[in-house]
Amino acid sequence: QVQLVESGGGLVQAGESLRLSCAASGRTTGRYAMGWFRQTPGKEREFVTAVTWVGGKLYADYVQGRFTASRDGAKNTLFLQMNSLKPEDTAVYFCAARMGAAASRIHNEYEYWGQGTQVTVSS
Repeated sequence: QVQLVESGGGLVQAGESLRLSCAASGRTTGRYAMGWFRQTPGKEREFVTAVTWVGGKLYADYVQGRFTASRDGAKNTLFLQMNSLKPEDTAVYFCAARMGAAASRIHNEYEYWGQGTQVTVSS
């Protein structure tokens, strides 16, 4: 089992920045990819970004150029630097992990999830 704990959410104004963190613990030996998804009430969880075991990155088109994902040297912490935030970025952001080196844009392909952290962007 892998446990994921997110932190760093909050309330900001449009144009401001936030940095989310996700710490993985438990069975973290072996290769695993990590990603961020977000969800608003009544909508499906949507892909934001993912980082492969070797550091390759995937981004959703709507965050390209504004959000940057990274993993620490030990690869057990995933970060999401969010700049130029917009009101439509308001959502609960979830960290996810899947065993294996490859990342995925599909939420069903992730085995482990954090509890989520709320990001609210006011206009």
